[in-house]
Amino acid sequence: MVFSSSIFIFIFLPLVIFLYYLCDKKVRNYILLLASLVFYACGGISYLKILLVSILINYIFGVLIDSLDIKEISSNDKKEIGKYNKFKKFALLIGVVLNLGLLFYYKYYDFFLENLNMIFHRNINLKHIVLPIGISFFTFQGMSYIIDIYRKDAKVNKNIFSVALYISLFPQLVAGPIVKYKTIDKEIRKREESIDEFSYGILRFVIGLAKKVIIADVLGGVANEIFTLINTSGIDIMTAWLGAICYSLQIYFDFSGYSDMAIGIGHFFGFKFIENFNYPYISKSITEFWRRWHISLSTWLKEYLYIPLGGNRRGNVYFNLFIVFLVTGLWHGASWNFVVWGLWHGFFIIIERFIRDKSWYKNIPLTIKVFITLFIVLIGWVLFKAENLSTAMKYLSTMFGLVRFNNITFEFSYFMQAKTIFLIAVGMIFSTPICKKFVLRYREKSWFNGIKNTLVILLFIVALIFMINSTYSPFIYFQF
Repeated sequence: MVFSSSIFIFIFLPLVIFLYYLCDKKVRNYILLLASLVFYACGGISYLKILLVSILINYIFGVLIDSLDIKEISSNDKKEIGKYNKFKKFALLIGVVLNLGLLFYYKYYDFFLENLNMIFHRNINLKHIVLPIGISFFTFQGMSYIIDIYRKDAKVNKNIFSVALYISLFPQLVAGPIVKYKTIDKEIRKREESIDEFSYGILRFVIGLAKKVIIADVLGGVANEIFTLINTSGIDIMTAWLGAICYSLQIYFDFSGYSDMAIGIGHFFGFKFIENFNYPYISKSITEFWRRWHISLSTWLKEYLYIPLGGNRRGNVYFNLFIVFLVTGLWHGASWNFVVWGLWHGFFIIIERFIRDKSWYKNIPLTIKVFITLFIVLIGWVLFKAENLSTAMKYLSTMFGLVRFNNITFEFSYFMQAKTIFLIAVGMIFSTPICKKFVLRYREKSWFNGIKNTLVILLFIVALIFMINSTYSPFIYFQF
């Protein structure tokens, strides 16, 4: 079940909202938990047990880590303190290993065997494991729970249903944003809902739905067709660049649209999830891009991986960055093109650290920096989109004229329809904060709310029309 489906919008979500506000506050968490498990089961009931195992692992180790806390021991007994600290650290290590083991088996096991067969010329049979939806997201959230308890950034929750709700909460269960436990602990235990929050939730949901079905799905259809042709009848240079641009806009509006909807749904029930995007395509460097793109993942990796590795204060900062972006690539998928995509970004972040204090770099006009960053990101999206690394190389070679096809069936003019041109223009405009600045400037005016509410209603109607007529509507990040 996806947010941009009729079943979700007209049946599942209204029913959950109705039951949630019908019941007493004491049972609202249980309503949300039940709804979350049903939501996940709709995507594959056979994988519900994996989610439940993840919940059980993190609940048990959360309680265990808390029980090994030294708060009950005299601070003078250093030997006893050291013993308990070792047990506590060992419990955390086992909990993290179990989480990663679950992720490895279902996401990377076949990939590992494929490479093992290739390197050692073996013929080990693959298991052909189907990837459970959202496993990368709920695994990282589970690890956040036990790590935050270990660090004493949050209190253990001994109610297993509350832990289950945190890990499985349906708005952000299958495609984020990744919510750190310490940021939502208080809201799990007690939160306040209001009409203003609910109204804001509607606004964010409608904006996200429009991003998804009006811009992402239409441009995604174009990008998908072009990328498919690279291995069939071929494409020309201009078409290759068009496909890359369409995909760049698709993945931004697809993922940020989902995040907007998730944040909006969270507000329906009193949860305030962190923002996941902040206009990444206006970034002046790749470093800045990762402060604006998939913010919940980049902050998670910074806090739970980069800083523990030593960050920029301990060890080799370049090695630490290399590891972080190697993990970033692998997190997105068990394929070498994802690994290369992650390292592609990591390479330029390392280069930026070398040159950021150079006077010549500081004197480069901001517009040029934005253009260079967009170019690097665009090339990276080709690596991300392609089925495998060889297809990515073939596509990039076509973009730069190194590979040319004869007897091309669909040329550039075939794809440059009025709707495509219009939505590319709209996508480029809404990739910048132009509209946000307009809102901030006029939101105190007496006429603002009336026009805003009218536009939201019209946008919702248009989005529904696109949604009903859509034949191509996958959420890209569901595969992770």
